[in-house]
Amino acid sequence: MDSLTPKKIVEELDKYIIGQEKAKKAVAVALRNRWRRQQLAPELKDEVLPKNIIMIGTTGIGKTEIARRLAKLDNSPFIKVEASKFTEVGYVGRDVESIIRDLTELAMGMVKTEHMARVREKAKVLAEDRLLDLLLPVQKSTRTAVEEKNDNDDKEHYKETRERLRTQLREGKLDSRYVDIEVREKSMPFGVISNVGLEEIEINLKEMMGGLLPEKSKRKKVKVPDAIELLTHEEAGKLVDMEKVAKEAIDRTEQSGIVFIDEIDKVASKGHAHGPDVSREGVQRDLLPIVEGSTVTTKHGPVKTEHILFIAAGAFHIAKPSDLIPELQGRFPIRVELESLGKADFVRILTEPHNALIKQYIGLLETEGVGLSFKEEAIDEIAGIAAAVNEKTENIGARRLHTVLEKLLEEVSFNAPEMKEQTIVVDRAYVIQKLADVVKDEDLSRYIL
Repeated sequence: MDSLTPKKIVEELDKYIIGQEKAKKAVAVALRNRWRRQQLAPELKDEVLPKNIIMIGTTGIGKTEIARRLAKLDNSPFIKVEASKFTEVGYVGRDVESIIRDLTELAMGMVKTEHMARVREKAKVLAEDRLLDLLLPVQKSTRTAVEEKNDNDDKEHYKETRERLRTQLREGKLDSRYVDIEVREKSMPFGVISNVGLEEIEINLKEMMGGLLPEKSKRKKVKVPDAIELLTHEEAGKLVDMEKVAKEAIDRTEQSGIVFIDEIDKVASKGHAHGPDVSREGVQRDLLPIVEGSTVTTKHGPVKTEHILFIAAGAFHIAKPSDLIPELQGRFPIRVELESLGKADFVRILTEPHNALIKQYIGLLETEGVGLSFKEEAIDEIAGIAAAVNEKTENIGARRLHTVLEKLLEEVSFNAPEMKEQTIVVDRAYVIQKLADVVKDEDLSRYIL
């Protein structure tokens, strides 16, 4: 983390997100401040709270992607929630705490995966031994006194055979063989007939009673490589200390968790004390404790939220950040306005990022043996069409590029399996031929693009 300077963070974000320099700088400083806080003396460290951020801008301009990529850089638990969900029937009061519970579950998964990766080599050896026991069982026989003198020879012969079998196993010579393996799982003698909201109760009930329920062995007939994978996973699970995992996961949630609250503008109220505004203000007041800093009870232990980074986002077409209740406004001191995307941005989005859309489509069609090549003039035309459709209809930012490219390459994608060894060159004429009619007809483009 000490190598992730704000400049380095922005450079990494630049690989995937075009433009939005202000937002990138804001999140880069917020992430760096976490590292700075960890260097402080204990008495000061707890006093330094994260500078939560509100991103203001229309859909499809990179708000979620900036937050998601930031979390990936730091290997932080990340969750995206929509504030408007909490105004729906059944989502009231303390349910906002489920955000922190879900974040902790994600951290548990991340930490458990890391711990299992560390013991994988040891687990694989144990899995091999279990598999060799199945392929070459120890012969149990009642030996007479005369036969016992050959016992040592039998053991040596068994060891040699077993090691030869192990070599064959590692070289893949046994991959086509099937074996019967036993996989252990906890049996649940009953279930909940799930209604809305009851699924979580059922899962929690199973986990609470897990220690009381007997383990049931289930036999499976699988190929040797699949058996090794199943047994390795089972052995790794036995080697991992789940108490350590839970402790580390809670610490990671508290110290580096990131919560992205989308559509925060949908719960901003105009200050009227009636109608839907009551519900909206209620959601803000429910969110306030976890953003301010509180302790949320999870099945892995209590989680403190004081140092979790909250990034809120919204279009704010009708409401303004100042329409949020003052207490919540005060917890989001950094405001960043993201810029709308135009044709020039779309050209860059199509070609520059590591995960650029053009690269994705070329890669997808390569799997069918079809070559796909885009001329610069074609990319310019695609960007122009996406920008024009955004202006005429709803502005959905860079997401418009997905719909335009899907329509453009619809026929090629459909016929690709029968077009092996062919190369499709996409030029301006090709783009106009495929899309001109749709773009001209505004009603049609509304539905298709």
